Amino acid sequence: MPIIHDISQVLGDCSGFYLQQTRRLLNIGIDIDGLAISHLAFRTETLAEYLDIRRQLEPLCSANVENYWGGRPISKLLLVEPLQLSPSATTILIELIPPEHQDIYQNVYKMGLEQMGIVIGETFADFAETYAHLFTGQQDQGPFCQPYFITFPDNTNVKFYQCSLHDVCVLEGKRFDGFYHVLE
Repeated sequence: MPIIHDISQVLGDCSGFYLQQTRRLLNIGIDIDGLAISHLAFRTETLAEYLDIRRQLEPLCSANVENYWGGRPISKLLLVEPLQLSPSATTILIELIPPEHQDIYQNVYKMGLEQMGIVIGETFADFAETYAHLFTGQQDQGPFCQPYFITFPDNTNVKFYQCSLHDVCVLEGKRFDGFYHVLE
């Protein structure tokens, strides 16, 4: 098995995905320039693919948090080096998601690069009020995580968070201090 040195060898064109989603947001009046990118999410078709991609990504990461959500494992992988998405945007976290689950808003998800998280910060409530008419919905993922999201026609999503997914994990008491697997 060859050694992977670049995230794009595993996930595909992350910068292209970021630019596509950024353009889509601009087209509907949301400018994310200057906002932090919480994470990119990659969805697999099978559990075997999830385990293989997790194995390929971990050498590029310093730690992970893996837990069960919706009856399946989800891994948040902390990159050793920030992933450059554009000259002014990076992310340090990849969320790896195995096969889809039922969602009250959507039951079709794009496999591969499927989601980008944006950190809104302290103006989260004002942002939500301003752009409520554009949101597909809001998810309740616990006391520290209630992101709003927009689903595009190709079933990709942009989610808007008050704080990053990394910080949500820390607030929930999880630690990025090594590699832990709930599923081998």
